[in-house]
Amino acid sequence: MNLSKSYGSFKALSNLNLKLEGSKCVGYLGPNGSGKTTTLKLFTDMIKASEGKALINGISVHENKRMALEHCGALIESPEIYPSFTPREALSMIAEIRGIPSAVRKKRIEEAVTEVKMNEWLDKKVGKFSKGMKQRINIASALLSEPEIVLLDEPSTGLDPRGMSEVRDIVKSLKKQNRLVFMSSHLLSEVSEICDEVAVIDHGKLVEYGTIENVTAKWSGDGGQGLVEVELSKPFDDTFLTAKVASLQNVISIEKTDSKHFNVRFANGDENQEKLLADLVALKIGVISFRPSSSALEDSYLKLVKDTM
Repeated sequence: MNLSKSYGSFKALSNLNLKLEGSKCVGYLGPNGSGKTTTLKLFTDMIKASEGKALINGISVHENKRMALEHCGALIESPEIYPSFTPREALSMIAEIRGIPSAVRKKRIEEAVTEVKMNEWLDKKVGKFSKGMKQRINIASALLSEPEIVLLDEPSTGLDPRGMSEVRDIVKSLKKQNRLVFMSSHLLSEVSEICDEVAVIDHGKLVEYGTIENVTAKWSGDGGQGLVEVELSKPFDDTFLTAKVASLQNVISIEKTDSKHFNVRFANGDENQEKLLADLVALKIGVISFRPSSSALEDSYLKLVKDTM
């Protein structure tokens, strides 16, 4: 509530009011230096607020850190694991520091490592791991306390495409298990693929928060039009698009991006989007993905950031 952080005359965060509830993934977008990491550090009591309060489940992190963070797991920036440690050894040390009872540590460690799909590497030296593998172990460390809330600070930064894909899959699985995931990122395509909602921050100020669909409809400048990306399980040809998809109700235009993907611009609105998905599925063309277009989110993001300069 009214969360602010100042360093002398510089305001890293200004009067942040952001309330998150439910099981979902919220993307926290903003340029470098906009206040994303500052926000996460305030919510984990790594730094103290200049004004306002950081509350988790209604409990002030600063006033009662242990109780507030009891059901919260966090990965801030990218901590380095001792290369001579195995994941089991590193996670055992972290579990002990966090006060996880010794009777359940082994079980918690094995469950967390299973969740990030690193079971086979549990007793291998971390020094031989790729960056993506190390990051998966870092995420496992945030899951040791069986958290209801997971805070992630740009979890795929610095990873190669395979590592980024692995981390995205893990984040997707987290939100399916009755967890609230709050993830900072500067990768618009990543947020569009993973997240249900988006909060945009710039110059320390929150400039927008809502579902990706609502934010893009409001700011992308499409005049009441929505834009979704569709992925099929098998290749299609141009004739298919013009003969079947273009004739669907509320479809304004279509654009093929490759042999399995195309974009559909449609008359915006939740009911229209729901009907479009139902109509596409009814065509029995192998729809395996249907999500807001990353280009629409990019348009919205650039307009929001530009307006605060």
